Amino acid sequence: MPAERTQERERERERERERSMPRIRLDLPRERRARLLPEYDPEAFGRISERIARFLGTGRFLVWMTLTIIVWVLWNVFAPPSLKFDEYPFIFLTLALSLQASYAAPLILLAQNRQDDRDRVNLEQDRKQNERSIADTEYLTREIAALRMGLGEVATRDWIRSELQDLIKEMDERRDGHREHLEPRDLFPPGGDHRSDVPDR
Repeated sequence: MPAERTQERERERERERERSMPRIRLDLPRERRARLLPEYDPEAFGRISERIARFLGTGRFLVWMTLTIIVWVLWNVFAPPSLKFDEYPFIFLTLALSLQASYAAPLILLAQNRQDDRDRVNLEQDRKQNERSIADTEYLTREIAALRMGLGEVATRDWIRSELQDLIKEMDERRDGHREHLEPRDLFPPGGDHRSDVPDR
């Protein structure tokens, strides 16, 4: 008896524990976990990187960069010593140019990767379109071949005309041949009664 009571108590405790635990619902999406790193939209970041990469590859960027470096160097060479911010070895200019190059290279690579992805998708679509075009061309070729084979067995207008002309010539020749061999008396033999073939009504 005491063993049964302890088992019942354990079962009750299990039931209570199950009731107190939150149920996991499969028909609802999971709640988003908090992340330590900031979230960003990769598509928007990719578009911005493509814009920067396009600008870096223009002549306008080269002109502005050249003008900036010339003004920087001239200012730091000829300006009064109190207004100079980067002395002759131009360490700050070197640092700025290296930072610009270190950021430009990954942005250009990211833009190239996105362009490669677009090219891959376009090539796949072109390949599927070519496959459909080839299938359509093969189908049309088979249809045209079937029509040619069917037309080979069909009597054409010119063939029918030539056959009819041949028949007319042959009939004319036969008629002319019969006229030469037949005498008028052969057409109406003597001694026969010339009754009408049509019976009296």
